Amino acid sequence: MFEIIKQYLIIGFTHVIPFGFDHILFILSIFFLNSNIKSVIIQCSVFTFAHSISLGLTAAGYILPNSKIIEPLIALSILFTSIENIVHDKVNSWRLTVIFLFGLIHGMGFASALKEIGTPQTNFLSSLLSFNFGVEFGQITIILLAYFLISKWYINKPWYKLRIVYPISSIIGCIALFWTIQRIFFQT
Repeated sequence: MFEIIKQYLIIGFTHVIPFGFDHILFILSIFFLNSNIKSVIIQCSVFTFAHSISLGLTAAGYILPNSKIIEPLIALSILFTSIENIVHDKVNSWRLTVIFLFGLIHGMGFASALKEIGTPQTNFLSSLLSFNFGVEFGQITIILLAYFLISKWYINKPWYKLRIVYPISSIIGCIALFWTIQRIFFQT
């Protein structure tokens, strides 16, 4: 059982770092609206809780999502959060609800990745929880890297939003828009 927990922790972590480029961009979008570590970790934990629910229900076969709908919605969630960083100066009261809803969508996307790998029937719950903890550790790693490489040093500068948040959010938004178009019109 310990080997399965270890294996799925690693799978969850590597699903974010280095293989989850869309996941990394989503977490960075959450981060750059408000670089306060506590606030961002709370948002990521809400996201993880939500995607754990939909991932579990999907992996257990209770939800059968259509990837032609889910994948563009994932890209749109990244686009939405990147635009929010440009339009808003602070985290809105409805942000956690939106993050929760996006987490439900992302969880259905994770389920397709987990389905390819497979989960052992005898250790289904422990492998699923381990995968989710691995994803959470990956997210926290991204948050800490962004904080210590960028925000810690520049967040109090008057040009922080103009020179860091806006350009990074714009790049993330352009990538997400491209993915949205690609996933709607060129999905096989």
